[in-house]
Amino acid sequence: MNILKDVLLELFSMFVADARLTAAILAIVVIAALVIDATDLSPLVGGVFLLVGCITVLFLSVRREANRRTAQSTQAAAE
Repeated sequence: MNILKDVLLELFSMFVADARLTAAILAIVVIAALVIDATDLSPLVGGVFLLVGCITVLFLSVRREANRRTAQSTQAAAE
């Protein structure tokens, strides 16, 4: 039981660690659900929207982190 608790706690902390990423993915999912429900679009179109949206959010998150680390290493080298 203790292992299950540790695993669930670790999974929860992974999603909370990057709040922007979590919020952006949730926003993509909500927008896709609303668009599919509000219109007569095929679920396939919604799936493509989810795929492209999630990949875009992931790319932007990785780029933001890379820029942050580059700025930190540049600042550390200047000192």
